[in-house]
Amino acid sequence: MDNLAYKERRRFSRIPFEAVVSIDSADGHWMGKLIDISLKGLLISRPPHWTKQVGEPVMLEVCPPETNYCIRMEVSVAHVEPNQVGFECHHIDLDSISHLRRLVELNIGDETVLNRELAEMIS
Repeated sequence: MDNLAYKERRRFSRIPFEAVVSIDSADGHWMGKLIDISLKGLLISRPPHWTKQVGEPVMLEVCPPETNYCIRMEVSVAHVEPNQVGFECHHIDLDSISHLRRLVELNIGDETVLNRELAEMIS
């Protein structure tokens, strides 16, 4: 599938954002650089010594710079590329979704799009 078709299929706006991502699982800990984030997942730079495969669950924590909060998500690996790893969110706590919603809202600037994406996420 070409890149344009993949982007058109996307249901959630991806927000380019710089932050460090901490990834934890029962068998390892990694740090990566956030590339972009949405209400349903995120894309990071592939950490050194990455061992996880598509479908494996991990816990992620994104702490935006110059803030006093972190966004925590239970995710699974959606795809692994030579330089990037994508994750799909399966669970996010109320505080984290509130922070993520605000981050998305500030960056897309269209309340109609935000409400559509929130409805899509809930369904």
